Amino acid sequence: MKVLLAEDDAVTREAVTRLLEDEGFRVVSSQHGGEAWEAWMSEGAELVLLDIMMPELSGYEVCRRIRQVDRQVPVVFLSAKSEEIDVVLGLELGADEFIRKPFGGRELLARVNAVLRRTRSGATESFEVGPWRVFPKSLRAEGPHAVELSLREVKLLQLLYSRRGEVVSRDEILNVCWGLEYYPESRTLDQHVLNLRKKLEPEPAHPQWLLTVRGAGYRMP
Repeated sequence: MKVLLAEDDAVTREAVTRLLEDEGFRVVSSQHGGEAWEAWMSEGAELVLLDIMMPELSGYEVCRRIRQVDRQVPVVFLSAKSEEIDVVLGLELGADEFIRKPFGGRELLARVNAVLRRTRSGATESFEVGPWRVFPKSLRAEGPHAVELSLREVKLLQLLYSRRGEVVSRDEILNVCWGLEYYPESRTLDQHVLNLRKKLEPEPAHPQWLLTVRGAGYRMP
């Protein structure tokens, strides 16, 4: 599997490259965002690892450009920027994971493998949420207008749809949508639900299909 790694710190770049190559990945490394974007356009990749603060183009900008042409390739941020706003921005741009520096080799491999398992898992056929028809394979919903969805947003919708009428606990949602290896901050789940409401609910402040059950989890009628 080919991995595109963009990291401007030479020590970190070389260490991550060796770690991934020892696990059988083929790594194409870049030392700044402009080089990473050129490598993506010329060679592509099956997994993208991005630092955020880089010369020429930031990791955010590289992610944004990649998502304009490919909605499914897994994108992971590796960054010392760890404020909640940094994480939220990365997720809103379409990243599948955000790994805070410093990180250990075993942690990195566990997170990467978890992302790959999630993104490789089979998508169900299209299904309806209110006036929307959700198409998991193309990461979109069609209804009053077309809406693009992130992979994790689709997984969240699939889970709630499969359990319609039931309360799905926060722990179960985190297990299914993020994986047992990694529990994000509780605000991350809430932010994903908020983003989905903004995309799909006619009145996000008064949701009809993505309902909060206080102290328990979420429910889809």
